[in-house]
Amino acid sequence: MTIEINATIRKAQGTGASRRLRNSGRVPGIVYGSGDVAMIELDHNDLYYKLRDEAFHASLLTLNLDGKKESVLLRDFVMHPFRQQVQHIDFQRVDATHKMHKKVPLHFLNEEIAPGVKTGGGKISHVMTELDITCLPKDLPTFIEVDLGKLELGHSVHVSDLKLPKGVEIAAHGTHTAEAVVVTVQVPRGTVEAAAEATAEAAAAPAAKEAKK
Repeated sequence: MTIEINATIRKAQGTGASRRLRNSGRVPGIVYGSGDVAMIELDHNDLYYKLRDEAFHASLLTLNLDGKKESVLLRDFVMHPFRQQVQHIDFQRVDATHKMHKKVPLHFLNEEIAPGVKTGGGKISHVMTELDITCLPKDLPTFIEVDLGKLELGHSVHVSDLKLPKGVEIAAHGTHTAEAVVVTVQVPRGTVEAAAEATAEAAAAPAAKEAKK
């Protein structure tokens, strides 16, 4: 699926110009990377709804800038502190021949049938929700699946356990090592406390009987 977004060159610059742009239903932005930096503007409503789509954040995008199309990645955007308004957005041009670094979301499958949950009474704890990867633009996945169908109580899935798509690698300068925990099935706290109390009561029972004699 190709996601395309339309933009035009932004002629007026500065704080005042950006404020007037936002008041007119437009969003100021910038495109950088190979070539000249381009100051752009986009339709707010179109951009706002695209930002609500997870794929928009982790896909190769087609930017139609005044009729000229180029491949870009979303790099950053700023929202108003309390309004549903996009204040600014950054895109980076993509070189098809060079590997890039990107964070992609993790999709967790079969949580409800994981043995640690279904029969063990555990709860899923998501330590990570996205992963730092490197790949060529053509190999960029919109998400990475994490299958929890065989996860037992007290066990975890580590970064090294993930099945990465062809051409995708863990980012060497990312925050995740191979043994970093992605997700785990934890014993509910109440269950642990109840078991501890039962053990304590069982240990105290013989002493109580001796005291009654």
